[in-house]
Amino acid sequence: MRLRTAKDRLKIEHSIIDGVREILEELLARNPEIRSVIPGVIRPVRDARGKVKVHITVPVQNGWKAIALSAGARQELFISTDWPKESLEKALERAGAVL
Repeated sequence: MRLRTAKDRLKIEHSIIDGVREILEELLARNPEIRSVIPGVIRPVRDARGKVKVHITVPVQNGWKAIALSAGARQELFISTDWPKESLEKALERAGAVL
């Protein structure tokens, strides 16, 4: 299955939950050091209300795995970068996410 791309760095295989796409596009526009972001599976949750929240969870082979919470759902995000966790958290805050 080929991934559709938005501006070559936001890979879209699944849909993206409300509010998250704008944050990811802002994150990529401000930070050319981030190679790509691949949104993953969406699952419903009860406690995902209000502003978009993003939690960076674990390192993966080429960057970080994060969880975005918004609109009653959670979505995995795979962020490809060489940045340490703290730098990525600051960039996400500047892009409009709540940590």
